[in-house]
Amino acid sequence: MFEKANNLFLLEQSKLIISGVSERTLCGALMIYLHDQIKETTYSGYYVDIEYNRNNGKLKTIINENVEVIRINCDIIIHSRGENINKDNLIAIEMKKSVSGKKEKIKDKNRLIALTKDSFDDIWAFDGTNFPEHVCGYRLGVYYEVNAVNRNVLIEYYLKGKLFITKEIVF
Repeated sequence: MFEKANNLFLLEQSKLIISGVSERTLCGALMIYLHDQIKETTYSGYYVDIEYNRNNGKLKTIINENVEVIRINCDIIIHSRGENINKDNLIAIEMKKSVSGKKEKIKDKNRLIALTKDSFDDIWAFDGTNFPEHVCGYRLGVYYEVNAVNRNVLIEYYLKGKLFITKEIVF
């Protein structure tokens, strides 16, 4: 689903990407393609949101590698907005331009590691009725780095708190 949406986004929006628009504009454009793709799947009731920061009515938080509680909002998420407790969080996407600082890129990657963990230090186990206090359990995390000059994107996929696949796509 993500790859099909991404391929269409890169094909149809290459002029927008190389024009140098903001990261937020690129997220909005990609969100449309993701929304169109989920309508064709079993996840048609899910939402694609930009910079969504709520978890069961409270601010979204994660626990970072230093066991600190951090407020977050992802660039793009696909989720049920709490309507499906068994599979609420599907995909978290963090987008960066290649010219962004290394520190910010690492911060986004660490966020995806935390978001895709099944739990935090095995403290929370899914009981089928309650959401965890801190957000976790995303099925997929996507780090998406856009290089408008070289006309490529670096994509890193995160599963269960670990980097799974890295790929580069030229557009």
